[in-house]
Amino acid sequence: MRDLALQALDAVTRGNVSYADARAIEIRDREITTKNGKAGHVSSNESVGLGIRVLVSGCWGFAATDDLSRQGVEAAAALALEIARASTAVRKDDVSLVPEQKYEAAWVSPYRIDPFSISIDQQLATLLAIDAELRRVPGISLAEGSMHFERRRQVFASTLGSVIDQTRYVSGAGFSALSFKDGEIQRRSYPNSFGGQYQLKGYELVEELRPLENAPRIAEEAVALHGADQCPEGEFDLILDSSQLGLQIHESIGHPIELDRVLGTEANYAGMSFLTIDQLGKLRYGSEIVNVMCDARLEHGPGLGTFAFDDEGVPAQSTPIIRNGLFTGYMTSRETAARIGENRSNGCMRADGWGRLPLIRMTNVSLAPGEQSLEEVFDAGRNGRPAIYMETNRSWSIDDKRYNFQFGCEIGWEIRNGKRVRMLKNPSYSGISTEFWNSCAAIASREHWTLWGVPNCGKGQPEQVMGTGHGASPARFRNIKIGGAYAG
Repeated sequence: MRDLALQALDAVTRGNVSYADARAIEIRDREITTKNGKAGHVSSNESVGLGIRVLVSGCWGFAATDDLSRQGVEAAAALALEIARASTAVRKDDVSLVPEQKYEAAWVSPYRIDPFSISIDQQLATLLAIDAELRRVPGISLAEGSMHFERRRQVFASTLGSVIDQTRYVSGAGFSALSFKDGEIQRRSYPNSFGGQYQLKGYELVEELRPLENAPRIAEEAVALHGADQCPEGEFDLILDSSQLGLQIHESIGHPIELDRVLGTEANYAGMSFLTIDQLGKLRYGSEIVNVMCDARLEHGPGLGTFAFDDEGVPAQSTPIIRNGLFTGYMTSRETAARIGENRSNGCMRADGWGRLPLIRMTNVSLAPGEQSLEEVFDAGRNGRPAIYMETNRSWSIDDKRYNFQFGCEIGWEIRNGKRVRMLKNPSYSGISTEFWNSCAAIASREHWTLWGVPNCGKGQPEQVMGTGHGASPARFRNIKIGGAYAG
């Protein structure tokens, strides 16, 4: 892989370039799903290829290939150069890059159990055992489970002299129980919706989740939701569990701080951003207790946005995004950092494979834990007015500036005097991003903080699907619009 990346770099630098880099990538993945006592989907894939990016006369060119012969590499290098030169006919401004240092490094993400050392039969048997536990509860109509594993090795080489060899192991697992009754479907998922929990770990993640132990409770809640009261409509204090808060961060903070989206190069896919450049350092994004960072370092946790270097060879960093409620930073690349006068990229460029250009992508965008106990967060619902607690995302919608949103959750609870007093079905809430974060009144402490993985974040055309991380503790928000998304 190293020789391949260096060979590509040598081929493209014969063309009098101002900058070039090459990424040789080898990916192995495995996906297993089950449905109602049977295997649903079992697949194992391997992919090897090369992407070459080049800057000529102020314009980018990119080409990729899975023909790794010398002729194939030379052809891809020539195509990247041809595209860059052709792009000069339509350029508006020359691309400028902030400086970066040369790095030579090798890095492997920590793991205890190589997921590919566990047989497919054993992994399938675990999912089928969970499936059986779910369907043992009367009223369960559909049980679904899944596991996903990936090993990705990438060697990056650039004209700065950097040669960086990284290997990342990703594991994910989860399950759902669905109950159909009287024309209504209720779902409960564990430990999160949309595939469960994903982290930069080995097979030990599956063991840590203790799925078999949690299956009966999840199934029982799915059935019980049919008999629960409809979530009320109105303004209430809202308490969110950490997994739902992770998605709230993703949509109303993570996407708006992507600087390419702010500058308009992402405008035709999921819109732009309300966070215009003039608001940097001025906008009151949240209340005083809201602190958010964009952090790709391993010490932040085993997130899907954790790495040693991004796809421009920039080291992983921690960047304050919101500090005591004030908006303080974007996610940048070497190009976009230059456009706003920064002197360095904060290392957020990633591609989902060898065949795609790197884009600014969320790393681990996390809400710092607060100083309150969980009891203090739930200390609501007094003076005759209940609070509403919601768990596990069911649906989401947000406008093309990432400002107005609506989220639905799988289950809710009415809170009175700090206690859960009744289960609620079809809970939802809506708001405006900055108003929502300014209403934050309490955040639970570090012991309740979880780094959640979002494996299915889409961006770019052609679409790239990327994993991101979001850490959060349960938190309480004042006077939020509740209900209305689902029929009573």
